[in-house]
Amino acid sequence: MRRTRRSSSHLRIIPVLGLLAALLLPFGITFASQATAAPAADPVRVMPLGDSITGSPGCWRAVLWNRLLNSGYKDIDFVGTLPPQGCGQAHDGDNEGHGGELVTNVADQNLLPGRLAATQPDIVVMHFGTNDVWSSIAPDRILAAYTKLVTQMRASNPDMRILVAQLIPMNPASCAACAQRVVDFNARIPDWARATSTARSPITVVDQWTGFSTATDTYDGVHPNASGDDKIAARWFPALAGVLDAGVPENPGGPGEPAACTVRFRAVSTWQGGYQGEVTVTNTSASAASGWSATVVPAGGARIGQVWNGTLTTAADGTATVTNAAWNGALAPGASATFGFVATAPATAGAPAATVTCTAKSSGA
Repeated sequence: MRRTRRSSSHLRIIPVLGLLAALLLPFGITFASQATAAPAADPVRVMPLGDSITGSPGCWRAVLWNRLLNSGYKDIDFVGTLPPQGCGQAHDGDNEGHGGELVTNVADQNLLPGRLAATQPDIVVMHFGTNDVWSSIAPDRILAAYTKLVTQMRASNPDMRILVAQLIPMNPASCAACAQRVVDFNARIPDWARATSTARSPITVVDQWTGFSTATDTYDGVHPNASGDDKIAARWFPALAGVLDAGVPENPGGPGEPAACTVRFRAVSTWQGGYQGEVTVTNTSASAASGWSATVVPAGGARIGQVWNGTLTTAADGTATVTNAAWNGALAPGASATFGFVATAPATAGAPAATVTCTAKSSGA
């Protein structure tokens, strides 16, 4: 299993040759110095996929790239058939964000397979469908296009990791109905993802809608400004980092490979001002896991305040990290562990939802 590496490769000098060179130098005999470089891991290839929110110029990609680098993720490569488009800060700008594209057209015209073949991504980060919603295309048809694209991704790479956004809000002056259409479409994405995700090629839903304001985070009611770029990158980061930490398999499923996992969220019960939730972590590799952790980003401003069957750490922005308890960290291949929690939520939060990711530690690690 290939993993991103957080330390740079180093040169390993062969000491015997150095000693011989020092001893023989007075006799006029010299050896050319020799060094061998530790082989570098292949970078993990990440394709940002979408429309003008992802490209043109899609500066959230630059913010995300630099946050990844600053957090120690070095062996990554953003890929796409489109080149960088500015943004005022150094970053890997390759992308697949085609301005004006509809995801339904990309599916109907089979545009994605050629782009996948040219770039060979390991991970797809997809915010796609804004133009379809604007064009009043039915959610069922958009989700059918999503399914076709996922099928094509898996044909390109059976182990594709796929991150799919619930779209940022949209409120253009020319489309009064667009704001509600986005809400209606986003509500359909989690169930679609659960039905389409597989253990080998999991789909992670990333809530890009909650906390994003068209008034302050866009310049035209649709496209993000600098504030919006920061918010989009901040939402992608924990989900993408979780996938990178888990590792992207080259030859998955063999005994002795590092452990990998999938994670599932459900609301057990709800009440005014809060709800009880449950998260299940499953070891999807052929290797035993000695521990796990899950990152939970509650939607709608909810906050997790109590956890059982795990240990809770909460960041200032409400992101919760839960690590296994002493008795439920060891997971055989295919085994699962479940932890529960209680969350408080504003009255306007809507139905309970959360973006969840997981990492697993192999028994040999």
